[in-house]
Amino acid sequence: MNLLHWTRVTVAVALLISGGIAGCSKRESGTSASAQAASPFEALELRYQGFVGNVTYPELAEDLGYLAPIKLKYVGNTISGPQDIQSVVTGDTDYGGAFNGAIIKLVAAKAPVQAVIGYYGVDDETYSGSYVLADAPIHTARDLIGKKVAVNTVGAHAEFVLREYLARNGLTKAEAEQVTLIVVPPVVSEQALRQKQVDVATLSNLMRDKALERGNIRRLFSDFELFGKFTAGSYVLTKSFLRDKPKTAQRFVEATAKAIEWARSHPREEVVRRFEDIIKRRARNEDVSPVRYWRTTGIAGKGGLISEREYQVWLDWLVKDGQLSAGQLKLSDIYTNQLNPFFGTGPT
Repeated sequence: MNLLHWTRVTVAVALLISGGIAGCSKRESGTSASAQAASPFEALELRYQGFVGNVTYPELAEDLGYLAPIKLKYVGNTISGPQDIQSVVTGDTDYGGAFNGAIIKLVAAKAPVQAVIGYYGVDDETYSGSYVLADAPIHTARDLIGKKVAVNTVGAHAEFVLREYLARNGLTKAEAEQVTLIVVPPVVSEQALRQKQVDVATLSNLMRDKALERGNIRRLFSDFELFGKFTAGSYVLTKSFLRDKPKTAQRFVEATAKAIEWARSHPREEVVRRFEDIIKRRARNEDVSPVRYWRTTGIAGKGGLISEREYQVWLDWLVKDGQLSAGQLKLSDIYTNQLNPFFGTGPT
């Protein structure tokens, strides 16, 4: 069994396990009795995982005052969308975000979650590319057969995009399975490429731009070249959270949507300064330089609105690949825009 097939199996098993323990929430968000009694919200704290050297839109929303009186409680960092949303299922966090294809797989594994707002995306300035050394004998999709590709995690954005690239360029499923995915933390992907431990590195934003500054690499393809502008990932809440804490859920989505639009509508320099200030004040011993490479939200829909095609394309892909059966899931099982204040307000 090659590594690509093995990783798909292990991810599926992990998702099934997560779905099986979905009802076992570790604990509810904590609030004092007096504060809770005085608030119209069912919870005044939302637990979440962050990203080192980055500011998420819920964090920006809290800093801008949009989330008040609800506060965020940081519980650690993640570099993996599938892990982040599995933490929601197991009750370790209240919300988490991942690539839309990973969310579909989690819902298909019977995990009771629903996507409520987009939080990252792709455009001509904010994108992920697959890079090779400048003198590498890799110029086409077929040249990747037998090669190693570094990704941050399996079963998520990088894998889906890679496999779409291979399929569009005529590789059969059997041939595509000869392309080996190697899980490498993003901070060392460039190093792994330059040391020839892998043949291709998936690089985005800060890591991409720094690698390009150092030179001697070239892009093989990018997600923007394949799909154009689109929202690629969403935040999820459990269906029990949506049922039992509707006002809190509404405020979370509203605040995040407003923060996305704040970042979209303000000058880039102002957004970067705000991000730097947030990182410094939260005092997690982080380097602020990554946010200086921020360019755009990349999010296609106004306020993180989710479009049908942003899930349908991956749902169709999973059916075609044999991982899901036709009709197994409806889009309404996977996401909702109902909590977004920009829903129904016109073009995105």
